[in-house]
Amino acid sequence: MTGPAGADGVAGHPARLPRLVILGRPNVGKSTLFNRLVGKRLALVDDRPGVTRDRREGEGRLFDLAFTVVDTAGLGEAEVESLEGRMRAQSAAALEDATVALFVIDARAGVTEGDRHFARWLRSEARVPVIPVANKAEGRAGEAGLVEAFELGLGEPVALSAEHGEGLADLFAALAPHLPAVDPAAAAADDADPEARPLQLAIVGRPNAGKSTLINRLLGEDRLLTGPEAGITRDSIRIPWSCEGRPVHLIDTAGPRRRAKVDDRLERMAVEDADRAVDFAEVVVLLLDATRGLEAQDLRIADRVLGEGRALIVALNKWDVAQDQSRLFNGVKAALGEGLAQVKGVPVLAVSGLTGKGLDALVRAAFEARARWSRRIPTARLNRWFEAAIARTPPPAPGGRRIRLRYITQARTRPPTFIVFGTRLDALPKSYERYLVNALRADLDLAGVPIRLTLKSARNPFDT
Repeated sequence: MTGPAGADGVAGHPARLPRLVILGRPNVGKSTLFNRLVGKRLALVDDRPGVTRDRREGEGRLFDLAFTVVDTAGLGEAEVESLEGRMRAQSAAALEDATVALFVIDARAGVTEGDRHFARWLRSEARVPVIPVANKAEGRAGEAGLVEAFELGLGEPVALSAEHGEGLADLFAALAPHLPAVDPAAAAADDADPEARPLQLAIVGRPNAGKSTLINRLLGEDRLLTGPEAGITRDSIRIPWSCEGRPVHLIDTAGPRRRAKVDDRLERMAVEDADRAVDFAEVVVLLLDATRGLEAQDLRIADRVLGEGRALIVALNKWDVAQDQSRLFNGVKAALGEGLAQVKGVPVLAVSGLTGKGLDALVRAAFEARARWSRRIPTARLNRWFEAAIARTPPPAPGGRRIRLRYITQARTRPPTFIVFGTRLDALPKSYERYLVNALRADLDLAGVPIRLTLKSARNPFDT
């Protein structure tokens, strides 16, 4: 399923833009600089060190330069197998795929022994140009640190304030010799065809459900930090990938705990970031831990996904170690049918991020779900169905007066949204609206996707 790694270091994904990697100790402002270059607040930013753990990528612009910018975890000395050690390994892996690197220090704190240590490492190991950046250099407080940055042996440092946007012209001048001219419109030309647009596929679920492990298995590399510690992922990480030549953006998210337990500011930010990831997704995979089954928190997550109008797939992960598999699978399907009664036919699959079981079927199901979610039904076919559905089960006649349903049209897709025209629609019971929605889903191959239905009274059914 996964192709060989492309030039940008992501399995099966062709190189488009040069790669700018941001490195440095924790809390020197790397994520703030990342947000500045991509022009959006994508990376979580907090005063405490070590907020960023996984590599985060985004399309950056600096005047007429275009590039993929990569935010990394802070470089820190730690045991290889520790969480901090694995974070450093992620940063080193990002450097291997870079076109150019920025080594960021905190100008207000000055050059530390840690900065010197990692500058020596970069001088010996980096195979790409490394530009020193003295961040937080606004005002006189950063002058001494800027001068000290010359000691790093990496060339003339760039004085910058990522938070206030100062020094970007100097950063441009330092980067321009190392980044080839790129036409962003040409780089994105293959996205003009809707069929070629990447599938936006978010993986959500409770902490320690195995989301990052599953994505690593799809990619065929240890792209995301994993481990027994719950809550390793904080940012929602978007990773370009390709499956059998079809582009996908995989989105890993932080696992939300029960709201009553989310009392840490950083954890609240991570949960909000995961919610935003759902907003931008097309298809969402709700990953369950098969060793724990379906819990109330899972249903709340699923309800949030469907409430945002996204296509949903439920995957039972860790299937390789699940007990009494047949009973577990049927029990989860029954519980979902009851708990998600508003959307019938949500696909349920058994997978293992550790062994790779069921992942091909999961990706196929995601593409099929997007196709249903994006489906537009011709008006003539839709009204033939509408007439048959009404004939099969006519609307009620409260007070002896008939409710007339005259016409239906599809107003939009993603999710499928329909408008029904008729008379006395204020008297149409909710149960009949549910009948129409369920019939639409069953008869027109819209299983597992949310459907929006609006009633509109009008003399002319074509008058919207």
